[in-house]
Amino acid sequence: MQIQWYPGHMTKTRRMIQENLKFVDVVVEIADARLPLSSRNPEILSIIGKKPKITLLNKADLADPRANQLWVDWYKAKGEQAILTDCVTGKGLHDLPQHAKLLLKEKIDRDVAKGIVGRAVKIMVVGIPNVGKSTLVNKMAGKASAKTGDRPGVTRGKQWVRLSNGLDLLDMPGILWPKFEDVEVGKRLAFTGAIKDEIMDVEELASWLLEYLKAHYQEKLTTRYKLEEVNDWTGYDILTEIGKKRGAILPGGVIDTFRMANMLLDEYRGGKIGQITLEFPR
Repeated sequence: MQIQWYPGHMTKTRRMIQENLKFVDVVVEIADARLPLSSRNPEILSIIGKKPKITLLNKADLADPRANQLWVDWYKAKGEQAILTDCVTGKGLHDLPQHAKLLLKEKIDRDVAKGIVGRAVKIMVVGIPNVGKSTLVNKMAGKASAKTGDRPGVTRGKQWVRLSNGLDLLDMPGILWPKFEDVEVGKRLAFTGAIKDEIMDVEELASWLLEYLKAHYQEKLTTRYKLEEVNDWTGYDILTEIGKKRGAILPGGVIDTFRMANMLLDEYRGGKIGQITLEFPR
């Protein structure tokens, strides 16, 4: 499987980020806590260069709590700041202004020495589609000031938002990279909805997810779908069995695996199967 998804607006976004870096003090990169590496666009790191950066591991409430701590420790060991957040509820976001100002302490002190006081800290918010950039902006602004959606690619243009706590946020559209050389990266992104379902074979995708759950979160899988022994089953076998249990039967007694695949992906993305992380530090 080679997933290629690089609409024209992605190229424009790359250029937009480069052109606007000079106007900001800090870059906040939002990654998905369930797949912190796979949800980081390697091109973003090269674009922002040495600009101060903070990583938000968003949707941490949907991820395995044990893995969350491992990832925070992993970032710390690399000398990077990582904050666990849930942009829907706002959990963890109160730490962002403090972290940003600490990161810029020398610059702020120089401004104060020159008599410049109270200048807003300008933050560019970047990340791949569907990781919660606009939700972050809306939550911190306390109003729906940026477009949000549960489909990738909702934000198409840059948006400045002034906050009351001395921050100005620049929300940028999501940017993916041209293609995924690593098949596993593409799969993980597709599981979370960062890649549009319309370009995927959802039954194959759901089968892959079920095989991952069988290997790493079997108890959560069997509990959610009232399954018994699944060790010798393929992902598609499990999908078919779930269809039987849910009564998704087409005329002629055929299991509606397409419907079940969409249901499974929706339930995973909504956290109904449990707190599940798709990759661990290595």
